[in-house]
Amino acid sequence: MRHEFLINPAAGKKKHIRAAVQAIRSACARHDLRHTITLTECAGDGVRISRSIVDSGEEARIYAIGGDGTLCEVLQAAAGAEHIAVTNLPAGTGNDFLKLFGPEFREVFWDLDSLFTDFSQGALDVMDCNGRLGLDVVCAGVDARVAADVDRFKALPLVKGQGAYIMALAQNVLFKDIAKPMTVHVDGQTWDKPTSILCICNGRHYGGGFMPVPNAMPDDGILDTLLVPQVSLATFARLVGDYANGKYADHPDLIEAHHTPGPICYEAAEPITTVVDGEVMRAKSFTVKLSDKKLNFFWPARLSYRVEKEPAAAAL
Repeated sequence: MRHEFLINPAAGKKKHIRAAVQAIRSACARHDLRHTITLTECAGDGVRISRSIVDSGEEARIYAIGGDGTLCEVLQAAAGAEHIAVTNLPAGTGNDFLKLFGPEFREVFWDLDSLFTDFSQGALDVMDCNGRLGLDVVCAGVDARVAADVDRFKALPLVKGQGAYIMALAQNVLFKDIAKPMTVHVDGQTWDKPTSILCICNGRHYGGGFMPVPNAMPDDGILDTLLVPQVSLATFARLVGDYANGKYADHPDLIEAHHTPGPICYEAAEPITTVVDGEVMRAKSFTVKLSDKKLNFFWPARLSYRVEKEPAAAAL
């Protein structure tokens, strides 16, 4: 079996990358593993390299070392490949998908001696959004527009990550309309009104600190979907904390919840900003569905993403 380590050097500081490479080499030597360490150089490298591993036909494990974007690139090639298993060694600022596994995920996933010998593996659901695959969350409201603008503000001189987020949030919440016209088709029904938030969850976390559906499961064949209509700035400010902490059921008058295998289709006269696991897309219509492909994902055996899931309820 091949062990392929794909490192995104943009996801961390150089000294952390050097430490990661040394840790990988030492652990693989202790376990006498045939391995390769590759540093990606530009966007799309993770897809290209992973596809070459998949196309070799050889059984392999791919370790995506970086954030959600690095994992998502590997996913594009590895989904549906029965001879490939994937994991994510956290090196990004967010690693929202891995938060499924609890607050100790960073330390435990990097215990390579344990990960090599004592791991669990399962087939996870994969979302398909206009052909782009995702594991975690698709969002298409003001939250997506904020996420899309963060990188633009990061490019400004002297603006750091948190400052870029605050600037993007202020621009989209204080100085623009929170809601945009949108028609959403879900569960055989149609939502046709200005929409503040459309969030489709396979995982549980996004945006660095939001957990809108705390019992979402990445292997249950269900897309947990939340819709928030147009609201005032004051209501949005009051609502956003509960939304971020998974208390959507406390606000049935403001947050519509659907638990469905999909598809969820949405459209508008103007291009809609949509974010799939951190990847920004823009189009006038989107279809989000569960792919026929699964991803073989492995993780440290002492961690689990399992939670009790209540029976599905609520409709438009």
